[in-house]
Amino acid sequence: MGNGVNRLDQSVKELTVLGGLEGDKFEWHMSNLQTWVSAALTDENMCVEGFADRTMDGPVKVGVRRRVVYVAKITSNALALVQRFAAKHARVGRHHP
Repeated sequence: MGNGVNRLDQSVKELTVLGGLEGDKFEWHMSNLQTWVSAALTDENMCVEGFADRTMDGPVKVGVRRRVVYVAKITSNALALVQRFAAKHARVGRHHP
């Protein structure tokens, strides 16, 4: 989970930079943002897969797994929003050089 949290931190840093940017700089930081959120989602999914082993069965495993799945769903939603925003900005940029 630590890697996923670090990647989400990086995505927030990229998001804070985006506000005043346009053109190539915007595209660069938007691409970075998408990469960081996508990597965080991959880390979360790998974490969930790590709980598939039966040696850790029990209430702690159930609780942790439930929370990780919840965070993964939120991260997936965040990635979808970022991708929509990027696509919308790309369309606007093509119409207004």
